[in-house]
Amino acid sequence: MAARPPQQDTSSPDAVEFGIAALVGHLDGADIEYPATREEVVRALGDPAVPYDASGNSVALSEAMEALPKRTFESEQELLDLLHPVFEEYRVSASGSLLGRLRAMLPF
Repeated sequence: MAARPPQQDTSSPDAVEFGIAALVGHLDGADIEYPATREEVVRALGDPAVPYDASGNSVALSEAMEALPKRTFESEQELLDLLHPVFEEYRVSASGSLLGRLRAMLPF
């Protein structure tokens, strides 16, 4: 007897987007012409809070952009490449905290 395959339930997401994946959702709907400055990107997106981990912790885009070594980006890909380590650092920092460790132990 075989197990039934999982049903395609589209009402709930399969994965939680955070970091670059969450930011791409904002960038897809934005009218940004590259090269673009930090300020232009933040203004075009409305300075969203971008989740940086699966627990829902987030950081304002403007705050994450302050950590970047450049002020102007030649393309969206360059922006994403530079932001990836910034979001990763936030994620690692949050998971090392006492609260982060407690959340990781809980089943929800």
